Amino acid sequence: MAESITRMERMAVASLPSVLVVMALEIEAQGVFERAGVPVLYCGVGKVNAAMVLMRELSQYRAVGAPLPRVVNFGTAGSQHFATGTLVGCHRFVQRDMDASALGFPIGHTPFEHLPAQLQFAPLFPELPQGLCGSGDSFQTGAAALHCEVMEMEAYALAKVCQAEGAVFGCAKYITDGADHAAADDWRSNLPRAAGEFYRLYQQLLQPARPTIIAAG
Repeated sequence: MAESITRMERMAVASLPSVLVVMALEIEAQGVFERAGVPVLYCGVGKVNAAMVLMRELSQYRAVGAPLPRVVNFGTAGSQHFATGTLVGCHRFVQRDMDASALGFPIGHTPFEHLPAQLQFAPLFPELPQGLCGSGDSFQTGAAALHCEVMEMEAYALAKVCQAEGAVFGCAKYITDGADHAAADDWRSNLPRAAGEFYRLYQQLLQPARPTIIAAG
């Protein structure tokens, strides 16, 4: 019986990917990962959904005693700093819509929390231009109240879960729009190219050695 349980546990561990790809929506992947047989964790839109879904997934690793995966978030984003079509590496994250300024806290700071307002990780994609990623529960069509170079809706929450759980976290965003009045239309039209770029980065992660050249930015 004990041997059977051990065998089942080994099978459970083996079924969990060592690189966990997390994306908000299936439309962002355009079926590219599925056709290649790569599992993707779709977390839904917004910070609450992202945190809830990733925490639940990581608990499965804990339950079977498996090492936590390298969590990689691919997604689309708007930017008034990077040109549309740019693939940006993100290793610094802020909450662009956290506003408790009425209580005397700077924008982006969660009240009465010991964590810094900006979460930071080692760059997983150092060869890409790097940008400060601002997450918020709004589809941004103008300047954010808090300085950030990449604007999207989930990465900060995913980063915070990984920091709390001790998991490695990496992130790359494809700039689909200028976070302006045309953002919605531009976002849709750029999804196919974004998906191809994400899969290329995923394949790169599976290579034995990572590039060491760090891009400026």
